[in-house]
Amino acid sequence: MNEAWLKALPKAELHLHLEGALEPELMFALARRNGIELPWSDVDVLRQAYSFNNLQQFLDLYYQGANVLRTEQDFYDLTWAYLQKCQAQGVVHVEPFYDPQTHTERGIPFEVAINGISGAMRDGREQLGITGGLILSFLRHLSEDDAFRTLEQAMPFRDQFFAVGLDSAEQGHPPSKFERVFAKARAEGFLAVAHAGEEGPPEYIWQALDLLKVNRIDHGVRAAEDPKLLDRLADEQIPLTVCPLSNIKLRVFQDMTHHNILDLLEQGLKVTVNSDDPSYFDGYVLENFVALRDGLGMTEEQARRLAQNSMDARLAP
Repeated sequence: MNEAWLKALPKAELHLHLEGALEPELMFALARRNGIELPWSDVDVLRQAYSFNNLQQFLDLYYQGANVLRTEQDFYDLTWAYLQKCQAQGVVHVEPFYDPQTHTERGIPFEVAINGISGAMRDGREQLGITGGLILSFLRHLSEDDAFRTLEQAMPFRDQFFAVGLDSAEQGHPPSKFERVFAKARAEGFLAVAHAGEEGPPEYIWQALDLLKVNRIDHGVRAAEDPKLLDRLADEQIPLTVCPLSNIKLRVFQDMTHHNILDLLEQGLKVTVNSDDPSYFDGYVLENFVALRDGLGMTEEQARRLAQNSMDARLAP
C-alpha cells in the first residue's frame, strides 16, 4: 500500500484548524507583508520550536503565529494554500474550523477573516472541485458571555458557516460551560461539533453528546476508557474526528504504536483520519494515513473504511 494508492482514496477532512495550516514560509511572508517582526530568525529556527509537551505549549505558539494574519488577503492566502494541499492529497471535501475570537481579540474585524476564508473556500469549490463549509468555533478557555457575543457577531454572516464547534484548552473547561450557547446556535439552525476526550476525560464526551447535542465528536480517543461510552458511540454511529499525528505530538499517546484508532475502528466506531494543525504536527491527511500504515500496520481494507467513514461523516453540503 504505497502513498499513491492512499492519495487516490477519496477523503474528507473534518478536523482542521485553519490557523494550524499556517506553514512557516507563509508565516514569514505574511509577517513581511504586514511589517511584523517575528521572534524567530528564520524558518528553520521556527520549526525547531515545534516541540510540545502538552496542548497548552502548542496553543501558546499557535496563537503567536496567528498574529501575522491581519488582512482579508492574508486569510484568503492561508485558506487557499491549505486547499491546494488538499487537492494534492486526494482530499475532496473539507470542513475546517474558524476561531473568530483568536482574531477579534487582536482587533481584527469579524468580517475581515470570514470574508477572506469564505472567498478561498468558494474558489476551492469552483477551481479545485473541493466541496465543504466552515465551522465557527468558540474558544473554551474564554467565557460563556464571550461565546455569546461571538455568535451574535457571526449572525450577519450566517450563510458563510453551517455549524458551531468548541476547541482550545480542554482541561478545566467542560462542554457544560457552553450548554446555553450551543442551544442558541442550534435554535438558529446550526449543526454542532465539539472537541472532547483529547486531554479531557470521557465525561466531557458524554457532556458534548447530552448537553451540547453535537453531531460529531472531535478527537474522542479517551472514550476507550469508558465501555458504556464506546457502546453508545458504536450503536449511534457518532463520528470521531481523530488526529493521529497530533495525538503523538501533544503526548496523548507515547508513540504511534500505542494509538488506539484502529482498535476503535475494529470495535465498530465511525472513526476518521484528520490532521488537526498540520503545519505544527508534521503532516496533512495523507501523512496521517502513512503514519497509521507504518506505525500500526493499517491494512488496505482498514484504510478504505477510514476514508469512507470520513465521507459518510460529512455535515456540510
